[in-house]
Amino acid sequence: MPDILPLWLSLQAVLPKTVCGQLIRIVMAMLVMPGTITQLGIARWTEKGGSYRTVHRFFHTDINWLEVTCLFFQRFVHHQADTHLLIGDETVLKKAGKVTYGLDWFFSSLAEKAVPGVAFFGLALVNVRKRQAYTLCAEQVVRTEAEKEQAKKNKQAKQAKQKAKTKTDAPKKSPGRPKGSKNKNKADIVLSAELQRIQGWAKQVLAALAGKVVLRYFVLDGHFGTHPAYQRVRQLDLHLVSKLHHNAALFLLPTATELARRPRLKYGAKLDYDALPPESRVRCQEAGEYRQEIYQMACRHKDFADVLNIVIVVKTNRETNRRAHVVLFSSDRSLGAVTLLDYYTLRFQIEFEFRDAKQHWGLSDFVCVSQKAVANSVGLAFFVGNLSAHLLEGLRESFPDAGVSDLKSYYRGRRYVQETLKCLPEFADEIVCARVMEQVCRLGLIHSGPQGSPKGLSGGQLGFSAGVGALEAAA
Repeated sequence: MPDILPLWLSLQAVLPKTVCGQLIRIVMAMLVMPGTITQLGIARWTEKGGSYRTVHRFFHTDINWLEVTCLFFQRFVHHQADTHLLIGDETVLKKAGKVTYGLDWFFSSLAEKAVPGVAFFGLALVNVRKRQAYTLCAEQVVRTEAEKEQAKKNKQAKQAKQKAKTKTDAPKKSPGRPKGSKNKNKADIVLSAELQRIQGWAKQVLAALAGKVVLRYFVLDGHFGTHPAYQRVRQLDLHLVSKLHHNAALFLLPTATELARRPRLKYGAKLDYDALPPESRVRCQEAGEYRQEIYQMACRHKDFADVLNIVIVVKTNRETNRRAHVVLFSSDRSLGAVTLLDYYTLRFQIEFEFRDAKQHWGLSDFVCVSQKAVANSVGLAFFVGNLSAHLLEGLRESFPDAGVSDLKSYYRGRRYVQETLKCLPEFADEIVCARVMEQVCRLGLIHSGPQGSPKGLSGGQLGFSAGVGALEAAA
């Protein structure tokens, strides 16, 4: 089991000693407290020195959470031989009121509509071997008035264009290329305000990891399966892995025969999703009533400047012959089809990070309104999420199916035992205390395993065994 004491000693490289001591108390309280994670609730579960005023002061302190999480990742998680992916996604939190910093209307995929609240864009590293995401930063999305006005204009223009299509008397556009138009370099684009924000945050993450973690791929969902996003990722010297629309207009590369007739031909035959080239099939698997086929080919898209590495996953119901397919792509043409599919599947690990942060670490519970307090609430939630993933690796050595609820139950049991032992006239020996603590900590575990054969965790195996006083003395 990992010992957490070296972590607190390491954090003093990026945090003042006072702030580091406050973080110790708050994290210990969050690991043991049930229910919602609020400042008042944290103050009730902290040990000596963790008053509500101290907790409130911590949430209004300037903290660079990117430095904290990167230091934690490099010292305790990163292994040089592992492969890591940079992934990003946005999460929306519903918030009432009118004074919370960054409060606006954002589209929620869960509600399938725009909701009032705050939004955060998270950047995380996924360990391919462990299949675990570690969130490095979660920056708040704050749109400017000019950006909001431009969004309204774009929406109105789109509605007007759709309305014009429905009119039968609308003038038809003449076929062919407009007279006097010139070729344009598709690589010369102007990034939107959203892409500029994300590119800036990604540059900060890459600068913090420079020389320590090797990254080649940036994995994003289908919202960023566009040419501007493609160019933005290529400017970071990374390869994009994302998804195109299911009916994207793709064109095969021209064959040798076509090039012999037309040497400057750029686009070959248009790709037919119902009749994919059989020579492009990489794998075919059958499980139950379904058949899954994977195709890989090099194609062009008229909105993209470069040739794309396209992977199409086709799933067919063998009984009804109903088909569905997904179109994935990457800028790295040497990436294999199975690996590309696996990398895009790992993108969903950041969703589990969002879920745990909301459900267990207070991402949905904070009631702060100032910019600094909101940033600290979000940064703390994801930092404890990374720490819990690290601690779960040790807990699963004894309880293989343990989850976050089991981890919190285990620490809560330790806290109850410690407080009970303080009430005894004299302490029992260390062996008896370890047995009592082990038995009590197992009571609330969901995946506790057989009760008669515990593997026996020692007092320091899951950390925090020394207590706050010893940690501060060591610091």
